[in-house]
Amino acid sequence: MMQSSATISLVPSLAGGPWIYGHGLAESMAKAAAAGFDAVELFLDTPESIDPTQLRSLLQANGLKLAAVGTGAGKVLHGWTLTDPDAGVRTKARQYLMRIVAFAAQFGAPGIIGSMQGWVTKGVERTCCLDWLAEGMQEAANAARNEGVTLLYEPLNRYETNVFNRAGDAASFLVERGLGGVCVLADLFHMNIEETSLAQAILGAGSSIGHVHFADSNRRPVGFGHIEMGSVAEALHHINYQGYVSAEALPYPDPDQAAYQTMVAYRKWFT
Repeated sequence: MMQSSATISLVPSLAGGPWIYGHGLAESMAKAAAAGFDAVELFLDTPESIDPTQLRSLLQANGLKLAAVGTGAGKVLHGWTLTDPDAGVRTKARQYLMRIVAFAAQFGAPGIIGSMQGWVTKGVERTCCLDWLAEGMQEAANAARNEGVTLLYEPLNRYETNVFNRAGDAASFLVERGLGGVCVLADLFHMNIEETSLAQAILGAGSSIGHVHFADSNRRPVGFGHIEMGSVAEALHHINYQGYVSAEALPYPDPDQAAYQTMVAYRKWFT
């Protein structure tokens, strides 16, 4: 059975991003539980910024699970990516990713590679960048597998990366490189930009999908844009998707109403 999740950002300098909550861990988790979510997905600067004991206590107190932990701050705040031409930067990116993976694994959750995949930059062969990406993924996937969890790879739209933009291409890359411990993160917002059909993309990627970011065409909560969710939900049911449907959406018009709208949509299509 699919489960619902709400995103929480713990990076004040990035307020205004696509996260339902962002007013402190304790308050955000209490609100997520009150709204009816099963889990939360965290976006943080460094894993050292959170006390694991406190997080575990808050999760238990609110009856929540940890769905995933994002690594985007590594790119957005520090400029580290797995495909940077500078070997020193790639090393920092891999070290950061490993720290996130280790932190998330304590709670049985995967880490997410999204913006940290970087870009194929001018003057660098694409095959070389893909080699670097695969190396970084493999290292993190091995560490995750040792802890009994997977790693998530998120194709982004063309304005955010030129590595992989479509779910099927990402899934093929994982197979070609033997990255068995990595699953595709299907983000409906990005897919709406890049895919001819969201439903067909989901059916094509099939069992490689390990996480879903639940947002509408305008990055607002589902129901506030124009994605045709009926076919998307049908495709996810068809592939027997059993993971999280996580609201990485703008807190529009405010966090509480965004959470309410997300849960209305989630219950309509997945329960």
